[in-house]
Amino acid sequence: MLGLRWLFSKFSKPQNEQIKKVDSFLDAMRLSDEQLQDISAHFQAEMEKGLSAKSNETATVKMLPTHVLSTPDGSEKGDFLALNLGSSSLKVLQVKVSEDGKRKVEMNSHTYPIPDGIINGRGTDLFRHVAESLKDFMEKNHINNRKTPLGFTFSFPCRQSKLDEGVLLSWSKNYKARGVQGVDVVESLRQAINRTGGMDVEVLALVNDTVGTMMSCGYDDQHCEVGVTVGTGTNACYMEELRHIDLVEGDEGRMCISTEWGAFGDDGVLNDFITDFDREIDAASSNPGKQLFEKMVSGLYMGELVRIVLLKMIKKGLLFEGRASDTLRTKGIFQTKHIALIEEDKEGLKNTKEILVDLDLSPSEEDCIAVQHVCTIVSFRSANLCAAALAAILTRIRHNHKRKTLRTTVGMDGTVYRTHPQYPKRLQEVVRRLVPDCHVRFMLSESGSGKGVAMVTAVAQKLAIQRQQISETLAAFKLSLEQLQEVRDKMRMEMERGLRKDTHSTASVKMLPTYVYSIPDGTETGKYLALDLGGTNFRVLVVNIQSGLHKSVHMDNKIYTVPQEIMQGTREELFDHIVQCISDFLDYMGMKNTCLPLGFTFSFPYRQTEIDKGSLVCWTKGFKATDCEGNDVVDMLKEAIKRRNEFNLDIVAVMNDTVGTMMTCAYEDHKCEIGLIAGTGSNVCYMEDMRNIETVEGDDGQMCVNTEWGGFGENGCIDDIWTKFDKEVDEESLNVGKQRFEKMMSGMYLGEIVRHILIDLTRHGLLFRGHITDQLKTRGIFETKFLSQIESDRLALLQVRSILRHLGLDSTCDDSIIVKEVCGTVSRRAAQLCGAGMAAVVDKIRENRGLDHLDITVGVDGTLYKLHPHFSQILKETVRVLAPRCDVTFVLSEDGSGKGSALITTVAQQRYSQM
Repeated sequence: MLGLRWLFSKFSKPQNEQIKKVDSFLDAMRLSDEQLQDISAHFQAEMEKGLSAKSNETATVKMLPTHVLSTPDGSEKGDFLALNLGSSSLKVLQVKVSEDGKRKVEMNSHTYPIPDGIINGRGTDLFRHVAESLKDFMEKNHINNRKTPLGFTFSFPCRQSKLDEGVLLSWSKNYKARGVQGVDVVESLRQAINRTGGMDVEVLALVNDTVGTMMSCGYDDQHCEVGVTVGTGTNACYMEELRHIDLVEGDEGRMCISTEWGAFGDDGVLNDFITDFDREIDAASSNPGKQLFEKMVSGLYMGELVRIVLLKMIKKGLLFEGRASDTLRTKGIFQTKHIALIEEDKEGLKNTKEILVDLDLSPSEEDCIAVQHVCTIVSFRSANLCAAALAAILTRIRHNHKRKTLRTTVGMDGTVYRTHPQYPKRLQEVVRRLVPDCHVRFMLSESGSGKGVAMVTAVAQKLAIQRQQISETLAAFKLSLEQLQEVRDKMRMEMERGLRKDTHSTASVKMLPTYVYSIPDGTETGKYLALDLGGTNFRVLVVNIQSGLHKSVHMDNKIYTVPQEIMQGTREELFDHIVQCISDFLDYMGMKNTCLPLGFTFSFPYRQTEIDKGSLVCWTKGFKATDCEGNDVVDMLKEAIKRRNEFNLDIVAVMNDTVGTMMTCAYEDHKCEIGLIAGTGSNVCYMEDMRNIETVEGDDGQMCVNTEWGGFGENGCIDDIWTKFDKEVDEESLNVGKQRFEKMMSGMYLGEIVRHILIDLTRHGLLFRGHITDQLKTRGIFETKFLSQIESDRLALLQVRSILRHLGLDSTCDDSIIVKEVCGTVSRRAAQLCGAGMAAVVDKIRENRGLDHLDITVGVDGTLYKLHPHFSQILKETVRVLAPRCDVTFVLSEDGSGKGSALITTVAQQRYSQM
């Protein structure tokens, strides 16, 4: 023990000889750093056992969930009552936490003694005494004017299933009140308060003193995530990742774990470090074989341990000339407070002599030095053991945070830590030696567990209010089965209106004919040129289709950017840019003089009159090029080709990406008769019976109908599920009042909906400490891809915080949980709406065919469906529930815009050749 070497230079040679005798006698108590590392490793293993549901029952370190989910952030406010029961007295406190960020805490308290007869009597008497003391305090301080939140510090091992419930596992600290073990102590307190009467309080939280210490220090230092008490008893708590706690549901966020480390070693893992003196202490205790670590560390046993050592040394003739006094033989006469006095720097030896004389001993100077050294070794071992276990906790936190180094604060309390003159310094030095990669600030809890339990209660009250406000904000996004059924039915009604000639013009679902009369049959072959325009990128492709035994599709393509100034420029600028890209591609492929059949995937709402004619209905997806709406896109492309006068193209077909997706999947699966896009935009197409399409002549066969369901709701039919956030996003869009359904469920808008919700929650002080940053005000900053990343099951909250920091949002762990909840709520609604719309489509096809049951495949494309971790599953489940008579298979499309465009072109050519 390096810390003891200073003693050898302080005394004369005879005195040093006396110290050496003590060292030799207590050699088993003098632990090396290697031994401490071994103990720390054992403790880490016990922590793992305690956190696991499989091994918790046999674990000695119980790792009890406290259901304290957050440390203070400084925004807590209000008036609270606190009870502190953990020693031979009850402390009642009134705690006032200031508002407006002043971070001021005022406390008024009174301590009520608890007679031994109550400590060892009936549990009902104990809680009656607590309730009567509380009533006395409230009456004297005139607190009964309104309901007051109360926190209960109960410093005994409890198993909690929620914050305001705790079943006592076992008594410690000499408490033996009958009928309490196995009982919910909060309910016992409430019953006692009700029986006593005259009090209007609400018990919101049950914590132990260690949790109170962490929370008390956490109010002043938000880096504090560990609490340690070394007093009458000893314990530690810390903030653990919920995903590691098997004993509670949920894996988002953190929860404070009360390690209950006093029982460490009860299974024998500390046998190599337990001395004969410890065994004698244990045998004489009220709970032999239990709380062995606590008996080696805490103040309840430290003085008695020194007394036993002194008696053994006297028996060996090493002290007081072999003569012990009857007083020293009295159990409990030598207390831990004596050790603190003996180890004082300046007055230590003087105090030692006075204490020994009071014990009816006649000490020499050498005896005093020896007794002082015994006290030093016993208290130093306590600090060493505490440091080893704390080092294990700090290492675990560092690993949880995935950091090479950890900077944190440990809140400290307890009479040993507070009153022993050397204990804090020794503990801190050993911790820093054992875990040099953890930079730890040790902070003494100024107000003890009273302030701490008030903080727990304040946080619990604040979180309850926040939870209610957040739930109210997100309630409009949580659609009931009845609401989804209504969306399905309204979608079906609008589809029917779009198909009918007399209502087509006023229908919000336009049901546009595509003049694609059939799906591929597998005989398609040839080489085709394909164009794909549907977002900020434009693609040109050459597609080579081979049929027969070795059926295959080979594609070469090049991607070009469409700058925003061209997207929102003139018609000529947009189509001249498209033709420039085609020219570059033909040069790249050496095909300038080749005239291949061409299919044009144009993924915007347009009205077709033939397979190669389509008039743009309206721009979407951020496009706003002038003088295009109402004009034929094929004609506009031909005009641009003519202006360039470099090459000719045989434009056979124009289609959107949704139809291309269906055709691509149908090439492999002939049951595929529906195409779905769930990406930047959203749309559905399907094969409809010609007899139902009144806007096209002919009743025989089928035709693919492009629903353009993004416009669903433009007539107000879904205003009942349109939230204020949807309205805000719509008002900021380029096409106000249009594409309402798409704006509620497509990738282009989901991030914006989330951003507006986050602003609203922040404005109400529920996020980011109420600070709305310039980044959060920036339109488009919260891209939909962040929803997919944040909602990933594999992504820990630390990584979520990293994403938010990347966006300039300084978030806490609690902020990250809320952001993740908002993202999940918005994306879930999107998937459910998509599923409700799809249910309307498949049920219509089933009814068209007069089937009791329909087996059908949907070809799907789009980044939202592909990349979001939950969208596809929620979509499928919604369809299953809303269309129970349809067995729907979803197949991911492979390049519907390119491959599908070529397949539509070849199907169209086959049809023309047969006419």
